[in-house]
Amino acid sequence: MRVAFAGTPEFARAALEAIAAAGFEIVLVLTQPDRPAGRGMRLQASPVKQFATAHGWPVAQPRSLRLDGKYPEDAAAARAAILEAKPDVMVVAAYGLILPQWVLDAPRLGCLNIHASLLPRWRGAAPIHRAIEAGDVETGVTIMQMDAGLDTGDMLLAESLAIGEDSTAQLHDRLAALGGRLIADALKQADAGTLHPEPQPGEGVTYAHKVEKHEAQVDWTQDAATIVRRIRAFDPFPGASSALDGETIKLWAARVQPGTPADAAGTVLAAGAPGIAVAARDGVVVITELQRPGGKRLAAADFLRGFDIKPGQVFG
Repeated sequence: MRVAFAGTPEFARAALEAIAAAGFEIVLVLTQPDRPAGRGMRLQASPVKQFATAHGWPVAQPRSLRLDGKYPEDAAAARAAILEAKPDVMVVAAYGLILPQWVLDAPRLGCLNIHASLLPRWRGAAPIHRAIEAGDVETGVTIMQMDAGLDTGDMLLAESLAIGEDSTAQLHDRLAALGGRLIADALKQADAGTLHPEPQPGEGVTYAHKVEKHEAQVDWTQDAATIVRRIRAFDPFPGASSALDGETIKLWAARVQPGTPADAAGTVLAAGAPGIAVAARDGVVVITELQRPGGKRLAAADFLRGFDIKPGQVFG
């Protein structure tokens, strides 16, 4: 089976690796254009491009796939590359561009999407972040037959896993591995003609809106469990933060401590090696990993050696 692949970040690279390991022929890889990154802001290829280049696969990096859009020459070149590659199927994973109908129709078996949620819950851009933030006890991966809607296509395969106390970074890696395994299975079944599409339920639809930087600011008037979930959900991006003594401190790990503080929300109750205890609306948040601007992520004990925090100080 001839497979075209469209994806950009590490989540997609893991899927591409699994497809190649399963023995499928990769005939074309689409990925986002190189972006400035790092302290020097040098152009950097996406994880998918790096993997594809290392294996000698042809790569296309259109800025758009809309033939009537802002970059019609990019779209036309991508269309020519897809038609020349003659894929039987296209696998799409966190690509970052909207696929117009001509792309969906180009491969003989259409386009299969690896989506990091149990559809129809958490359609949209940030399903991993939003599942953790909402307090979901499980999530998973759905392999979906793409249509013109936003993650509305028929489901082909799905598998769940427990979220536990994972951060987005940790859950991302587990879901990436699961997505790679499921898409390899789906391609084998597609090749054999044994996939059975199933329409998504009409009930239970939620949307995982893109995470914005302004969401990083911790609101200490929220309940402690919500604050801790948001800290986990925003690791690694955008990183939960709160101001203290004129500095914006990143908060990378925390836990809920039982108790009903009498102090105002955001007030430091205690600071020591086990963590920095801060009053929330209905409980206590113990911050166990922090970072100063320009510094490294540190456990609370190490952080306090260079930044003195005392009871009575107020975050926010």
